[in-house]
Amino acid sequence: MEIAIITLYMLVLSVLGLYGFHRGHLLYLYWRHRKEAHVAPGRFEELPRVTVQLPMFNEMYVAERLMESVAALDYPKDKLEIQVLDDSTDETTEIARKKSEELVARGFDVTFRHRDNRKGYKAGALEEGLHEAKGDYVMVFDADFVPTPSIIRDLIDHFTDPKVGMVQARWGHINRDYSLLTRVQSMMLDGHFVIEHIARNRSGRFFNFNGTAGIWRRSTIVDAGGWEHDTLTEDMDLSFRAQLRGWKFVYVPTALAPAEIPCEMNSFKGQQFRWAKGSAQTTKKLIWTVIRADLPLKVKIECLFHLTNNFAYLFLVILAALQLPNMLMRQRMDSPELLLLDVPLFFSTCISIIIFYLTTHQALYGDLRSAVKRLPVMMAVSIGLSINNARAVLEGLVGVQSEFVRTPKHGVEQNRDGWVKKRYKAGAATISTYLEILFGLYIVGTIGLAIFMGAWVSIPFLVLFMVGFLYVGTLSLYQLR
Repeated sequence: MEIAIITLYMLVLSVLGLYGFHRGHLLYLYWRHRKEAHVAPGRFEELPRVTVQLPMFNEMYVAERLMESVAALDYPKDKLEIQVLDDSTDETTEIARKKSEELVARGFDVTFRHRDNRKGYKAGALEEGLHEAKGDYVMVFDADFVPTPSIIRDLIDHFTDPKVGMVQARWGHINRDYSLLTRVQSMMLDGHFVIEHIARNRSGRFFNFNGTAGIWRRSTIVDAGGWEHDTLTEDMDLSFRAQLRGWKFVYVPTALAPAEIPCEMNSFKGQQFRWAKGSAQTTKKLIWTVIRADLPLKVKIECLFHLTNNFAYLFLVILAALQLPNMLMRQRMDSPELLLLDVPLFFSTCISIIIFYLTTHQALYGDLRSAVKRLPVMMAVSIGLSINNARAVLEGLVGVQSEFVRTPKHGVEQNRDGWVKKRYKAGAATISTYLEILFGLYIVGTIGLAIFMGAWVSIPFLVLFMVGFLYVGTLSLYQLR
């Protein structure tokens, strides 16, 4: 039993170390290619017609804000079509309908579509809207976004290259400084949009459309098979299918689309659950297609890491569960130093995370001091999310079906804005919430044993696990009240 536990423990650490090495490789690619920004090969002599699709489901606090920001886009009215794709079951429908009528009166080409069913969820709404779209190019904005006026002009000229199928802008954060939770989320998202996207795109690897704040060539969507709703990440699914068909994607980090970050833990966990489960479903759907595809080996390897990135949460949960037995075996072994092999593995993984996010923060904001303060909390929260996201990955792999649960939006921008009394809330506590608290208490006991044994090197890592699980679990329960 001891040999089996030690073997499993080292195997789990090795897998996590491999994902840490991959993060380090992305960082290397970023540094190597960070100055090689994509430049549009030309300019349209006459601007093309663009259809802006606005999928909505119960967005009463942000629907009007989104529609007004789209109306403020710096693009000719006669070249701009706005599709409001509403699946709502509350006052959002009337709000969006009235705003659509107002915009029409102001000279905008606005189509309001309301569905009485959510067939296909967001993907279904986008696909139905695409059939009637007037534009050869289609831009999507989720309801929590407030795009900058120049965003279409910042992106559209890249389509003068006939091989370009999608151009993605960078997300910004309206309420980044609202709370500790929103600051942590912004740090996570910034790492994705600064390091990962730039590294992948400029080194010739696949990267994905993020579901919003990007423009598609309409013919690319059709050629790739259209929007499909058999996964919860229709954006990732279509992105891989399109790139497998040979279409080029372009990322433009200077084009900014600010958005509202979830200010409540359960909403954040629900969003993370959907992304993790959808990526597992997409992996299950496309992994063999990627493996068999006629692609360079470096592209295939990156695709496999990209698709399976959330699988690391499964190993993180196993690692947390093995902490106490690992500590007990160290106490019983004649040569406990044999197990100290975990220290360099932990250290190398943590170092890659630290450099990854400090580099991101420096590139965007330049204030490393605040990043250093925030980084341990971000690492702890990532660990605390592991049970929630591991369950999502397992459900995606075994085929458990669930509806597309949209992230509640409250129109929160300033610190004085409240969300507690607003209507939209995440659901009831799940088993994951209680497991997070139990795991946190379990790690507390492990820390006590580590102190008793004098295993001081392990304690900083254990504290990250303890803080992460207890923070995520207790905040989830508290905010549900």
